Amino acid sequence: MRSLISLFLLLSACSDRSSVLEELPNSSVAGAPRETAPETKLESRLTRPVIIGEDGPRLDACGGLGQVIRAGAKGLAVRAAPFDEAQEIGRMAEGGRAFLCTRSIDQKWLGVVIPPEASGTTGDASEAVDCGVSSPVDRKQPYDGPCQSGWVSSAFIRLIGG
Repeated sequence: MRSLISLFLLLSACSDRSSVLEELPNSSVAGAPRETAPETKLESRLTRPVIIGEDGPRLDACGGLGQVIRAGAKGLAVRAAPFDEAQEIGRMAEGGRAFLCTRSIDQKWLGVVIPPEASGTTGDASEAVDCGVSSPVDRKQPYDGPCQSGWVSSAFIRLIGG
């Protein structure tokens, strides 16, 4: 029995480890085959959905309302994931408002749902699209509503409600 185990260990020590290394995923994009994984986050198209309902089934799906401050003329970038190199998917103007739904572990990013501006010239809020986050949801879930969602730097958002 020992000779059989010794033979197995000897044969396994002679295996070609380079083929195993090539089959491992790139650590920056888990699950992607090595030959198709981007080398940097900048090249990646990773996304992280904004999660709603984190405060439980008795509170609104998004617990706060924020306003963009100190964003400058270009506005605030809305990104597909909570890091600087993530793909920019939109911009919010100075003074723009968004529902605050979640935040990154390091508190540097906020997951937001951005309601469209009122369609009428009077700016009547009753004409705005209902994003579906002002009432409770039964469980935590990725936002899948009619409004844009994404990640913004928390340094440029002031809490105005919630």
